[in-house]
Amino acid sequence: MIYFDNSATTKMAPEALETYSQVVTKIWGNPSSLHKLGDRAHGLLEASRKQVADLLGVNTDEIYFTSGGTESNNTAIKGTAWAKREFGNHIITSSVEHASVANTFTELENLGFRVTRLPVDKEGRVNPEDLKAALDKDTTLVSIMGVNNEIGTIQPIKEISEILADYPNIHFHVDNVQALGKGIWDQVFTSRVDMMSFSSHKFHGPRGIGILYKKRGRMLMPLCEGGGQEKGLRSGTENLAAIAAMAKAARLLLTDEKEKADREYAIKEKISKYLAGKPGIHIFSPLKANFAPHILCFALEGIRGETLVHTLEDQDIYISTTSACASKKADEASTLVAMKTPDAIATSAVRLSFDESNTLEEADEFIAAFDEIYQHFAKINHLGE
Repeated sequence: MIYFDNSATTKMAPEALETYSQVVTKIWGNPSSLHKLGDRAHGLLEASRKQVADLLGVNTDEIYFTSGGTESNNTAIKGTAWAKREFGNHIITSSVEHASVANTFTELENLGFRVTRLPVDKEGRVNPEDLKAALDKDTTLVSIMGVNNEIGTIQPIKEISEILADYPNIHFHVDNVQALGKGIWDQVFTSRVDMMSFSSHKFHGPRGIGILYKKRGRMLMPLCEGGGQEKGLRSGTENLAAIAAMAKAARLLLTDEKEKADREYAIKEKISKYLAGKPGIHIFSPLKANFAPHILCFALEGIRGETLVHTLEDQDIYISTTSACASKKADEASTLVAMKTPDAIATSAVRLSFDESNTLEEADEFIAAFDEIYQHFAKINHLGE
C-alpha cells in the first residue's frame, strides 16, 4: 500500500500517539482549575506552548491553540477585519488560497468589506508589484499563503514583507499549513509576518488541533466568547491530549528537517523525470527552488482526475485530486483555473504529496503502475500521434 496523499491520509507519529494516549488515560484536571490536578494540566499546556514557540522561533505568548488550520485562518482574517474596521474595510488576498481563506474573504465581502484578489502567473505565483499597487489608506489586512496546497508554489513572502515594511499598521497573515518542516522556512516566514496558521495533521499530529501564531501587539477580535481561555482569543476548554501530542509531532517533524525534505524532493524528482516530455502529460509543479519539495501536481490529458485516483486505488496506491479538502467535488482545481489552465486539463489534474515516510522504492512502484495506465489511455486517445 502506497500513500502519496499524505496530507489527508497520514497516521499519527507513534511517539505523538503515545503522548496522546498517556494524557487521555491519566487523570488530568482542567487547565483552568485551581486545584493541583488543574495546575498539572496547566503546566503541560504551557510546556507544549513553549515547545511549539521555540520550534517556530517566536515568543511563547504568541502561540494560540485552535481546532486546526481552518479555525486559525478564520480567526486571523475575521479577527483582523472586525477589530480594525474603524480604520478601513479593504482586505487583500490571492486568487489561489485554500478554501478556508478564500471562502472567509467571500463572506466578509458579502458583509460589506472591499476585497482585492491578486492574480497569479503561469506558475500560480502572485506578483509583489500587484500587491503594492493594490494597497491604499483603507487596507487593514493582507493574507497570502506560504505554499500553495494544490501545486506547491512558494509565494514571495519575503518580497511582500519588504513592501509591507512601509505599512506597519497592516496585518500580514500567512497560511503556512503546507510549509512547516519542508526546509523552506526562510522563504515563508519573516519578522514582518504578523500571523500564521498551522494544522497538526499535516505533520503526523492528531486531527482537529492546530496553531495560530499572533505577534505581540496585533489586535484581533475573538470569533466566540466564553471562559477566556487562550488569553481571551479562543475560549473553550483546551484539548490537552491533542495539544501535547501536536507539540511532540512538531518536534519530531523538525528533527533532521533538511534530510527529510531532501528525501521528499528525491521522490518528486524521480517521478517528475519519468513524466517529463510524455505526450498528454502536463506538470504544474516543476523542479524549482520556488516550489515545495513535497507536492507534485500533474494532469494526464483525456482522463478526469477522479478516474485516475480510483484506477490507482485499485492497486493500493492513494493519491488525490488537487486539494484533499475539495477532492469529493467535481469542480476543477481552483489554482489551475486562476492560472488560466484550460478546463479540460484542469479537470484532469491530480496531486501527489510526499512525507518523510515515503521511499524511492514506492516511487518506482508508482511509476510502474502509472505507466500501464498511461500506455492504455495514450493508445485510446492517440497521444503522440
